[in-house]
Amino acid sequence: MNTLPALLLIGGGKMGSALLAGWRARGVERVVVIDPDPASRALADHEVTVVDTCAAIPAEFAPAAIILAVKPQIAAEALAPLAGRMGDAVVISIMAGKTIAWLAAQCGAGAAVLRAMPNTPAAVRQGVTVVCAGANVRPAQRALAEALLGCVGLVSFVEDETLLDPVTAVSGSGPAYVFLLVELLEQAAIAQGISADLAARLARQTVIGAGALLAASDQPAESLRKAVTSKGGTTEQALAVLMDPRAWPRAVNAAIEAATQRSRTLSG
Repeated sequence: MNTLPALLLIGGGKMGSALLAGWRARGVERVVVIDPDPASRALADHEVTVVDTCAAIPAEFAPAAIILAVKPQIAAEALAPLAGRMGDAVVISIMAGKTIAWLAAQCGAGAAVLRAMPNTPAAVRQGVTVVCAGANVRPAQRALAEALLGCVGLVSFVEDETLLDPVTAVSGSGPAYVFLLVELLEQAAIAQGISADLAARLARQTVIGAGALLAASDQPAESLRKAVTSKGGTTEQALAVLMDPRAWPRAVNAAIEAATQRSRTLSG
Protein backbone atom coordinates (compact mmCIF):
# COMPACT_ATOMS: atom_id res chain seq x y z
CA MET A 1 0.00 0.00 0.00
CA ASN A 2 1.48 3.36 -1.03
CA THR A 3 2.21 5.91 1.66
CA LEU A 4 0.19 9.11 1.43
CA PRO A 5 2.10 12.29 0.49
CA ALA A 6 2.74 15.29 2.73
CA LEU A 7 -0.46 16.98 3.91
CA LEU A 8 -1.47 20.22 5.60
CA LEU A 9 -4.50 19.90 7.88
CA ILE A 10 -6.11 23.14 9.03
CA GLY A 11 -8.19 22.28 12.09
CA GLY A 12 -7.54 19.42 14.49
CA GLY A 13 -11.09 19.07 15.85
CA LYS A 14 -13.28 15.97 15.75
CA MET A 15 -13.47 15.55 11.99
CA GLY A 16 -9.89 16.65 11.40
CA SER A 17 -8.68 14.21 14.04
CA ALA A 18 -10.76 11.41 12.52
CA LEU A 19 -9.18 12.01 9.12
CA LEU A 20 -5.72 12.16 10.65
CA ALA A 21 -6.23 8.80 12.37
CA GLY A 22 -7.26 7.27 9.06
CA TRP A 23 -4.19 8.67 7.29
CA ARG A 24 -1.90 7.35 10.00
CA ALA A 25 -3.40 3.89 9.63
CA ARG A 26 -2.82 4.04 5.87
CA GLY A 27 0.69 5.44 6.22
CA VAL A 28 1.51 9.09 5.57
CA GLU A 29 4.78 10.79 4.71
CA ARG A 30 4.21 13.85 6.90
CA VAL A 31 1.35 15.97 8.21
CA VAL A 32 1.43 19.51 9.55
CA VAL A 33 -1.65 20.46 11.58
CA ILE A 34 -2.53 24.09 12.21
CA ASP A 35 -4.63 24.45 15.35
CA PRO A 36 -4.23 26.97 18.21
CA ASP A 37 -6.05 24.74 20.72
CA PRO A 38 -3.49 23.36 23.21
CA ALA A 39 -5.42 20.05 23.23
CA SER A 40 -4.34 19.51 19.63
CA ARG A 41 -0.73 19.05 20.76
CA ALA A 42 -1.71 15.48 21.63
CA LEU A 43 -1.95 14.78 17.87
CA ALA A 44 1.80 15.23 17.38
CA ASP A 45 4.21 12.34 16.81
CA HIS A 46 7.11 11.52 14.49
CA GLU A 47 4.85 11.91 11.42
CA VAL A 48 2.72 14.81 12.64
CA THR A 49 3.79 18.35 13.51
CA VAL A 50 1.26 20.60 15.24
CA VAL A 51 1.66 24.39 15.04
CA ASP A 52 -0.37 27.35 16.28
CA THR A 53 -0.34 29.45 13.13
CA CYS A 54 0.50 29.37 9.45
CA ALA A 55 3.66 31.36 10.19
CA ALA A 56 5.03 28.40 12.13
CA ILE A 57 4.84 25.98 9.19
CA PRO A 58 8.38 24.77 8.37
CA ALA A 59 9.71 26.74 5.40
CA GLU A 60 10.64 23.60 3.42
CA PHE A 61 7.22 21.96 3.87
CA ALA A 62 5.39 21.48 0.53
CA PRO A 63 2.10 19.60 0.96
CA ALA A 64 0.35 17.81 -1.88
CA ALA A 65 -3.03 18.65 -0.33
CA ILE A 66 -4.44 21.21 2.08
CA ILE A 67 -7.45 19.96 4.04
CA LEU A 68 -9.68 22.66 5.48
CA ALA A 69 -11.47 21.35 8.58
CA VAL A 70 -12.43 24.50 10.47
CA LYS A 71 -15.75 26.17 11.21
CA PRO A 72 -17.11 28.18 8.25
CA GLN A 73 -17.09 31.35 10.35
CA ILE A 74 -13.28 31.38 10.54
CA ALA A 75 -12.52 29.94 7.11
CA ALA A 76 -11.45 33.25 5.54
CA GLU A 77 -9.20 33.98 8.49
CA ALA A 78 -7.64 30.51 8.26
CA LEU A 79 -6.99 30.72 4.52
CA ALA A 80 -5.69 34.29 4.31
CA PRO A 81 -2.15 33.56 5.59
CA LEU A 82 -1.74 30.81 2.99
CA ALA A 83 -2.10 33.16 0.03
CA GLY A 84 0.89 32.62 -2.22
CA ARG A 85 2.08 29.61 -0.20
CA MET A 86 -0.18 26.88 -1.60
CA GLY A 87 2.07 25.91 -4.47
CA ASP A 88 0.52 23.07 -6.47
CA ALA A 89 -1.50 21.70 -3.54
CA VAL A 90 -5.12 20.67 -4.01
CA VAL A 91 -7.49 22.23 -1.47
CA ILE A 92 -10.10 19.92 0.08
CA SER A 93 -12.77 21.61 2.19
CA ILE A 94 -14.97 19.59 4.54
CA MET A 95 -16.84 22.67 5.75
CA ALA A 96 -20.58 23.02 5.36
CA GLY A 97 -21.86 26.08 3.58
CA LYS A 98 -18.79 27.43 1.81
CA THR A 99 -19.08 26.90 -1.95
CA ILE A 100 -16.37 25.97 -4.42
CA ALA A 101 -16.60 29.47 -5.92
CA TRP A 102 -16.09 31.07 -2.50
CA LEU A 103 -13.15 28.79 -1.72
CA ALA A 104 -11.54 29.46 -5.10
CA ALA A 105 -11.86 33.21 -4.53
CA GLN A 106 -10.04 32.84 -1.20
CA CYS A 107 -7.33 30.55 -2.58
CA GLY A 108 -6.55 32.52 -5.72
CA ALA A 109 -6.97 32.18 -9.47
CA GLY A 110 -6.38 28.70 -10.80
CA ALA A 111 -6.66 27.00 -7.41
CA ALA A 112 -7.68 23.34 -7.49
CA VAL A 113 -10.56 23.06 -5.01
CA LEU A 114 -12.78 20.18 -3.94
CA ARG A 115 -15.69 20.42 -1.55
CA ALA A 116 -16.54 17.35 0.53
CA MET A 117 -19.28 16.43 2.99
CA PRO A 118 -18.23 13.64 5.39
CA ASN A 119 -20.17 12.44 8.43
CA THR A 120 -19.23 11.62 12.00
CA PRO A 121 -18.95 7.79 11.64
CA ALA A 122 -15.65 8.70 9.99
CA ALA A 123 -14.34 8.59 13.57
CA VAL A 124 -14.64 4.77 13.43
CA ARG A 125 -13.81 4.60 9.69
CA GLN A 126 -17.41 3.86 8.80
CA GLY A 127 -18.19 7.25 7.31
CA VAL A 128 -19.53 8.25 3.93
CA THR A 129 -18.24 11.31 2.10
CA VAL A 130 -19.68 12.95 -1.01
CA VAL A 131 -17.31 15.13 -3.02
CA CYS A 132 -17.66 17.73 -5.77
CA ALA A 133 -14.55 18.82 -7.66
CA GLY A 134 -13.95 22.30 -9.02
CA ALA A 135 -13.06 22.92 -12.66
CA ASN A 136 -9.31 23.22 -12.03
CA VAL A 137 -8.91 19.86 -10.31
CA ARG A 138 -6.72 17.48 -12.27
CA PRO A 139 -7.36 13.69 -12.38
CA ALA A 140 -4.38 12.96 -10.12
CA GLN A 141 -5.64 15.48 -7.56
CA ARG A 142 -9.11 13.98 -7.67
CA ALA A 143 -7.59 10.55 -7.08
CA LEU A 144 -5.59 11.89 -4.13
CA ALA A 145 -8.72 13.41 -2.59
CA GLU A 146 -10.54 10.11 -2.99
CA ALA A 147 -7.66 8.26 -1.32
CA LEU A 148 -7.51 10.69 1.61
CA LEU A 149 -11.24 10.68 2.28
CA GLY A 150 -11.46 6.94 1.61
CA CYS A 151 -9.28 6.32 4.67
CA VAL A 152 -12.36 6.92 6.84
CA GLY A 153 -15.13 5.27 4.79
CA LEU A 154 -16.94 5.26 1.46
CA VAL A 155 -16.46 8.07 -1.07
CA SER A 156 -18.78 9.15 -3.89
CA PHE A 157 -18.47 12.04 -6.33
CA VAL A 158 -21.19 14.29 -7.75
CA GLU A 159 -20.82 16.74 -10.62
CA ASP A 160 -23.59 19.08 -9.43
CA GLU A 161 -22.47 21.02 -6.36
CA THR A 162 -26.05 21.86 -5.36
CA LEU A 163 -26.56 18.16 -4.54
CA LEU A 164 -24.29 18.65 -1.52
CA ASP A 165 -27.21 20.39 0.21
CA PRO A 166 -29.49 17.32 0.28
CA VAL A 167 -26.42 15.13 0.87
CA THR A 168 -25.76 17.18 4.00
CA ALA A 169 -29.38 16.66 5.05
CA VAL A 170 -29.29 12.88 4.51
CA SER A 171 -25.82 11.62 5.43
CA GLY A 172 -24.18 14.64 7.05
CA SER A 173 -26.98 15.09 9.59
CA GLY A 174 -28.19 11.48 9.34
CA PRO A 175 -26.31 10.04 12.33
CA ALA A 176 -28.26 12.42 14.58
CA TYR A 177 -31.52 10.96 13.28
CA VAL A 178 -30.35 7.46 14.15
CA PHE A 179 -29.31 8.56 17.63
CA LEU A 180 -32.72 10.16 18.07
CA LEU A 181 -34.35 6.85 17.13
CA VAL A 182 -32.36 5.14 19.89
CA GLU A 183 -33.50 7.81 22.37
CA LEU A 184 -37.15 7.36 21.37
CA LEU A 185 -36.95 3.57 21.57
CA GLU A 186 -35.52 3.88 25.08
CA GLN A 187 -38.29 6.25 26.17
CA ALA A 188 -41.01 4.05 24.68
CA ALA A 189 -39.56 0.95 26.37
CA ILE A 190 -39.52 2.70 29.73
CA ALA A 191 -43.13 3.78 29.20
CA GLN A 192 -44.02 0.09 28.79
CA GLY A 193 -42.46 -0.78 32.17
CA ILE A 194 -38.95 -1.83 31.11
CA SER A 195 -36.17 -0.60 33.38
CA ALA A 196 -34.08 2.32 32.14
CA ASP A 197 -30.90 0.22 32.07
CA LEU A 198 -32.46 -2.60 30.02
CA ALA A 199 -34.26 -0.09 27.77
CA ALA A 200 -30.96 1.58 26.93
CA ARG A 201 -29.28 -1.75 26.14
CA LEU A 202 -32.19 -2.97 24.03
CA ALA A 203 -32.46 0.22 21.99
CA ARG A 204 -28.74 0.62 21.44
CA GLN A 205 -27.97 -2.98 20.48
CA THR A 206 -31.05 -3.25 18.27
CA VAL A 207 -29.85 -0.36 16.14
CA ILE A 208 -26.25 -1.59 16.14
CA GLY A 209 -27.37 -5.09 15.15
CA ALA A 210 -29.74 -3.87 12.45
CA GLY A 211 -26.95 -1.74 10.98
CA ALA A 212 -24.59 -4.72 10.98
CA LEU A 213 -27.23 -6.88 9.30
CA LEU A 214 -27.77 -4.20 6.65
CA ALA A 215 -24.01 -3.96 6.08
CA ALA A 216 -23.70 -7.74 5.70
CA SER A 217 -26.58 -8.05 3.22
CA ASP A 218 -26.81 -7.13 -0.45
CA GLN A 219 -30.58 -6.81 -0.18
CA PRO A 220 -32.29 -3.39 -0.10
CA ALA A 221 -33.55 -2.10 3.22
CA GLU A 222 -37.13 -2.66 2.08
CA SER A 223 -36.50 -6.39 1.62
CA LEU A 224 -34.90 -6.70 5.05
CA ARG A 225 -37.85 -4.87 6.60
CA LYS A 226 -40.33 -7.20 4.95
CA ALA A 227 -38.34 -10.25 6.07
CA VAL A 228 -38.92 -9.42 9.75
CA THR A 229 -42.57 -8.42 9.28
CA SER A 230 -44.79 -11.45 9.81
CA LYS A 231 -48.37 -11.08 8.64
CA GLY A 232 -50.59 -10.31 11.60
CA GLY A 233 -47.62 -10.03 13.95
CA THR A 234 -46.28 -7.36 16.29
CA THR A 235 -43.93 -5.77 13.75
CA GLU A 236 -46.73 -5.37 11.22
CA GLN A 237 -48.86 -3.69 13.87
CA ALA A 238 -46.10 -1.24 14.76
CA LEU A 239 -45.25 -0.48 11.14
CA ALA A 240 -48.90 0.29 10.40
CA VAL A 241 -48.50 3.23 12.78
CA LEU A 242 -45.04 4.34 11.64
CA MET A 243 -45.75 4.02 7.90
CA ASP A 244 -49.02 5.93 7.99
CA PRO A 245 -48.57 8.75 5.44
CA ARG A 246 -49.05 11.25 8.26
CA ALA A 247 -46.32 9.66 10.41
CA TRP A 248 -42.75 8.72 9.39
CA PRO A 249 -43.12 9.32 5.62
CA ARG A 250 -44.23 12.89 6.22
CA ALA A 251 -41.87 13.54 9.14
CA VAL A 252 -38.73 12.21 7.42
CA ASN A 253 -39.46 14.05 4.18
CA ALA A 254 -40.11 17.27 6.10
CA ALA A 255 -36.92 16.83 8.13
CA ILE A 256 -34.74 16.29 5.05
CA GLU A 257 -36.38 19.25 3.30
CA ALA A 258 -35.76 21.49 6.33
CA ALA A 259 -32.11 20.46 6.59
CA THR A 260 -31.61 20.88 2.83
CA GLN A 261 -33.05 24.38 2.90
CA ARG A 262 -30.85 25.30 5.86
CA SER A 263 -27.78 24.05 3.99
CA ARG A 264 -28.75 26.19 0.99
CA THR A 265 -29.14 29.21 3.25
CA LEU A 266 -25.68 28.66 4.74
CA SER A 267 -24.25 28.38 1.22
CA GLY A 268 -25.62 31.82 0.43
